[in-house]
Amino acid sequence: MITITPYGAAGEVTGSAYLVETGSSTVLVDFGMFQGDKDDDARNVIPGRIHRMDIDAVVLTHAHLDHCGRLPLLVREGFRGPIFCTPAARDLAEIILLDAAHIMESDFERRRRRSEQRGRKLNRYDHPLYDTEDVTQTLELVEETDYLVLTRVSKDVQVVFHDAGHMLGSASVELRIQLEDGSQRVVVFSGDVGPPNFPYLRDPEPPSRADVLVLESTYGDRDHKSLDETLDELERILVEAVDNNGKVFIPAFAIGRAQQMMFHLAELIRKQRIPALPIFLDSPMAIKAVNVYRMHRDLFDSESTKLSEHGQMDHDLRSLVLCTSAQESKQINEAKGPFIVIAGSGMCTAGRIMHHLRNNLEDQRSHFIIAGYQARGSLGRRLVDGATEVMVHGERRLVKARIHTLGGFSAHAGQTDLVNWFAQVAQHGTPLTFLTHGEQDARTALKDKLSEIYNANAYLPAYSEHLVI
Repeated sequence: MITITPYGAAGEVTGSAYLVETGSSTVLVDFGMFQGDKDDDARNVIPGRIHRMDIDAVVLTHAHLDHCGRLPLLVREGFRGPIFCTPAARDLAEIILLDAAHIMESDFERRRRRSEQRGRKLNRYDHPLYDTEDVTQTLELVEETDYLVLTRVSKDVQVVFHDAGHMLGSASVELRIQLEDGSQRVVVFSGDVGPPNFPYLRDPEPPSRADVLVLESTYGDRDHKSLDETLDELERILVEAVDNNGKVFIPAFAIGRAQQMMFHLAELIRKQRIPALPIFLDSPMAIKAVNVYRMHRDLFDSESTKLSEHGQMDHDLRSLVLCTSAQESKQINEAKGPFIVIAGSGMCTAGRIMHHLRNNLEDQRSHFIIAGYQARGSLGRRLVDGATEVMVHGERRLVKARIHTLGGFSAHAGQTDLVNWFAQVAQHGTPLTFLTHGEQDARTALKDKLSEIYNANAYLPAYSEHLVI
């Protein structure tokens, strides 16, 4: 018997975590952070069932915070087992987790000072979930595993990583589980599946079979606008900004989205569709990630490999300005347009983009380009939904700047891509399918589509629901 219990990403898109229990072992696939509003922050705990379990191993699909962000919390509470992931995922997780710890430590210090000034005591919820030492201990537990290498993770579970094409080092996880009667079951977790032709990355390469499939459904209800149409729209926005000496701000996840946007900006400059205007990469984490990308060029697709080897990207981005320090970031406020700023966080929930929002949302000549998924409750989601005023760092701001949503840059597969990915996994038989990592409308639509095309009766699990196989 196999039991899978989702402790996140069930009817939502953050907090990915799946407890897999077999006859002889317990394996955790991902242990990500919930992201959005304060209610989501309060859910970043270790569920009681996981607390009581003796976890044999963790298998990590990729390094985004909503998939790895609670791992140091698990280590802080005593976990000392192995964490399996690809080498690139390990290197990016180091950057992301250290940054998360630093933000939490800084926030705590700020709350501590305010409490002392007001003569109040902090409660336990004010303390950081974990610190940099917890992250260091977490990274020491990582065992790197390349794609397509069969690796034993526990007494009765082996894993094979398949390229998911979502971010550098991302993987779909194939668990081969030995049952007590000697038979084997293949349980596949898609992780986050990328679209075809994504910059830098090879196309997704799913497993060829599965008895059980846990499939993401972030965009299960729709396809993205084509890349050509999206680039045309980006060009129009940038040309308008240049004509009006406007400022363009792109909230971006530091790893994946930031590099993708630089790739496309370089392409537009190379083809002389936009001038080589200043581009401020205002994200220390994104700057560090560039070095990780250089370390793992063997994972690039053929086009990106050629551009990188010939130095074409560096030439196209000669107007790029790297802003490492806070002072360099603040100096952007004094600069006159036109220019482009790429800054985190991608959902406008933290990071340097918050200062740019505070200083520029009320400027009618400014543009904010939302180029990625915005979780419910996030500031980015409120902007996309047309809010006329928002709170930024506790200050009310009227939304006078232009807000643009460019869905064609998503690092997630659209509905058609997910259906095609499913088809490859189901080529030797339709697996028992669970749809997660999607809001309810999205996964319901994907369920209907899989039923229509493949007669697959996918199930939509709830948080902490025990799925007994």
